[in-house]
Amino acid sequence: MNRSYPNSPGVYFFKDQNNQIIYVGKAVSLRDRIRSYFQKTSPQDIGSAWKIKSLLEEYKTIDFIVTPTEMEALLLEAELIREHQPKYNVLLKDGQPFLYIMVTNDELPEFKIVRNKKEKGRYFGPFIHKMQARKVHSFLEHTFQLSLCNTKIAQGCLKYHLGTCAGNCRADFEPRDYQFRVSLALAALTDDQVAFKKQIKEKIVDYNKRFLFEQAKNLHSYLTDIEHIFRVLRIRFSEDKFAEQIARVTAPQPIPADINKLGQELQQFLGIDKQIVTIDCFDISHFQSQSIVGSCVRFSGGVPDKKKFRHFKIKSLQEQNDYAALREIVLRRYKEGVDLPDLILIDGGKGQLSAVNYLYPQALFVSLAKREETIYAPTLPEGKKLDLHTGIGRLLIGLRDYAHHFAITYHRKRRKMNFKGAA
Repeated sequence: MNRSYPNSPGVYFFKDQNNQIIYVGKAVSLRDRIRSYFQKTSPQDIGSAWKIKSLLEEYKTIDFIVTPTEMEALLLEAELIREHQPKYNVLLKDGQPFLYIMVTNDELPEFKIVRNKKEKGRYFGPFIHKMQARKVHSFLEHTFQLSLCNTKIAQGCLKYHLGTCAGNCRADFEPRDYQFRVSLALAALTDDQVAFKKQIKEKIVDYNKRFLFEQAKNLHSYLTDIEHIFRVLRIRFSEDKFAEQIARVTAPQPIPADINKLGQELQQFLGIDKQIVTIDCFDISHFQSQSIVGSCVRFSGGVPDKKKFRHFKIKSLQEQNDYAALREIVLRRYKEGVDLPDLILIDGGKGQLSAVNYLYPQALFVSLAKREETIYAPTLPEGKKLDLHTGIGRLLIGLRDYAHHFAITYHRKRRKMNFKGAA
């Protein structure tokens, strides 16, 4: 390690010789954390020594993003692992790493906890410590009696008499009273957090005076969780705050220079007679199934033809469906089969290839599965794994990553615009 790193919180990236991110980590001190990888392994780290050894053998460079706080580093790390799927990260690779507390925009608003921003409403988060978020949601739901009921009982259901149901099961339910209680919960999360915590502390004192120690203990645990939630809310985390740094760190490396030779090798690799000069590559990007966008980049003779680059805001979908999104942007890019390149590279596997291969029979479609780095084509129906050390491997992976970076940059721009519009 011959580079100096700041003594600040942040996220760091190990990259391989192809500029691929192979590990993402967070740190209270980037300098100390990165330095620790190159120190002698301590006995307590012996279980992960093999992974560190493999990582250090494979990495070529280390990059980083500085964050104002450790909490923002934690949240940014989770989002970047989900987005880039580094091979050495085990946790947070699949699914949604965050939870949100939200209130819907309905006439009778629901107070709930969710994984994705799919509904219209007011969101608080993201929270990566899911147990704490759930406990705070449960505490507020019980405190203000916000659990809506699906039954109709004139005198109220059992949960209502236990003090948890909102009472909408009763014939005399008053929506305005419920809406007022929702506003109190919102105030607890936004307006006067100091006063809210003070009330809880006073209640703990009251319980202790009445020898209700179990209730006081439970309330104290809620207070600890709520203080954590408040710290997250004060941060107002948004990945867009780091958009420029993320773009710099994740920028793809240049495509290999000897493209004429590679074009011939690619013909042999795919088992085709057609000469390959122009290549288009498509990618889909979304954030928590929202704001779905697509991109298409074109390389001609190994050089980016930026006049042929395209961004697409998906028009036909509101929720994530990568197959349908791909079909839409391919059809929009080549209206009536005009301006087709020699090769069309799709980010994905067999499913993505099948979703678009029939659209233009005269075109040559191939797909590249990210995790296995396996190429699928009409001539390679079972797929063929790319060798990352060959020119073809670096070419196709470089094209795929270039398109992905182009899509991600556009997506962050749109999210930033949407965020400003909602502010």
